[in-house]
Amino acid sequence: MTVYVDATTLIALGSVDALDLLKVLDSEIVILDRISSEVTTEPARTALQRFREETDLGSPTAIDEGTVEQAQTMLGEPGQNGDVALIARVLAHDSDHIAVVTDDQRVRTLAQTLGATVTGTVGIVVRAVAAGRLTAGERKELIRRLDSRGLHMTGELREQADRLITDAAADDEP
Repeated sequence: MTVYVDATTLIALGSVDALDLLKVLDSEIVILDRISSEVTTEPARTALQRFREETDLGSPTAIDEGTVEQAQTMLGEPGQNGDVALIARVLAHDSDHIAVVTDDQRVRTLAQTLGATVTGTVGIVVRAVAAGRLTAGERKELIRRLDSRGLHMTGELREQADRLITDAAADDEP
């Protein structure tokens, strides 16, 4: 499976120096250059540069201009940006073998409609907990740091994240 990561997740995880958690996906991770260019805030920008240097990332295949234009139309975007690039990849890819990691509700909904598997930053944390990559203290601290650094969660989303993380941790216990 090929996993495309959006700027929203790169910024959230990069801001708390936790981009390595993306490796729990155990799939080919692709970070498009157009999306990388949208990560401009520190410390996320530096963390992303380091992650790209240290991680064997997948390379995106070329797509035709018609697919990009179709993505622009679907998103209602006048020009090309990271969201357009991401949706164009979903359109051009075999949907059974593509996933998108984003916290952008519009992109999530469209990618899911097009058949992609979709998760977000909280989903990555849940997977890391299930894989035993984070202790109970680390997971609570990480969610607190993510929330305080810009991944603004509603009370409902925070409760859901806590529930999913607790369930994932319980599944990992003997």
